[in-house]
Amino acid sequence: MNFRPHPCCVISLSDLHEEGKNAINAPMLPSGTDIHPEDTLLEENAERIMLDPTSRENLKFKDLLKVLIDWINSELEEDRIIVKDLEEDCYDGQVLQKLFEKLSGRKLNVAEVTQSEIGQKQKLQTVLEAVNELLRPHGWTIEWSVDSIHSKNLVAIVYLLVALAMHFQAPIRLPEHVSAKVVVVKKREGILQTALVSKELTSTTEMMMGRFERDAFDTLLDHAPDKLNVVKTSLITFVNKHLNKLNLEVTELESQFADGVYLILLMGLLENYFVPLYNFFLTPESFEQKVHNVAFAFELMQDGGLKKPKARPEDVVNLNLKSTLRVLYNLFTNYKNSD
Repeated sequence: MNFRPHPCCVISLSDLHEEGKNAINAPMLPSGTDIHPEDTLLEENAERIMLDPTSRENLKFKDLLKVLIDWINSELEEDRIIVKDLEEDCYDGQVLQKLFEKLSGRKLNVAEVTQSEIGQKQKLQTVLEAVNELLRPHGWTIEWSVDSIHSKNLVAIVYLLVALAMHFQAPIRLPEHVSAKVVVVKKREGILQTALVSKELTSTTEMMMGRFERDAFDTLLDHAPDKLNVVKTSLITFVNKHLNKLNLEVTELESQFADGVYLILLMGLLENYFVPLYNFFLTPESFEQKVHNVAFAFELMQDGGLKKPKARPEDVVNLNLKSTLRVLYNLFTNYKNSD
């Protein structure tokens, strides 16, 4: 008697090999985390971030969501907008548009109602460009994007709302020390890799309120753009005086220093030494490589006797103008007379 296996039980050797390879290489997922089919359809080197279920049930996280929802509803009461769920009510850009317009007093040129995905993303693009243009010069790291908001990434939505609430000094008290665990799924060489990462959403009230402390750069950015251009021109002249020795030239401060390469080369020129190429990424591609470069440049500054920069490497990489100005101005005051 010949036994014929049921068709659904037949597995080719290649399938078995691939299954075994994935099982060996893929890190273990956190317990209770479900990866949905759409989360696995990633392009090579792409990543997706999902909220870990345990964080969704965290009481402090729930409290933060409630505070934000109540705040939005209070701000948009005249528009008769009622938000009940941040993921479902904020992803299409409509609520975020109305909230930003109310807080900033600025009218955005977007369609009022958009049903299609393309229309929603176009609206989000306009809203987030306006938000980022406002927040980035004041030291905010941009932790959100059109795709993350539209895909209902709750952590990205919360990051955005917390930033808006703090920037506009909302009359609310945000819960302190709220963090959320997220599952980061990346695809490398066709294999899904997962990691559990903790994201800090709020810190202490004192530190959060500290963002409102004004300084000379805040004043320049907000009220004296003509004088800001004078400062930028002086800094560009200073850095080019040295970078020209390597046939390099800077025209845009925030963008050309964002990957850290020019900062590292500049420090070598100012301190008169050659920085070995193996110490940094000459052509950085990823965010992590750029952060590594800027952090390394900060180390070189400290080795040269300068104080540790107040800016974070991530802020420079994220094209934060004020952070970049702080770093370069510190170099200018210490090396302005050097040849």
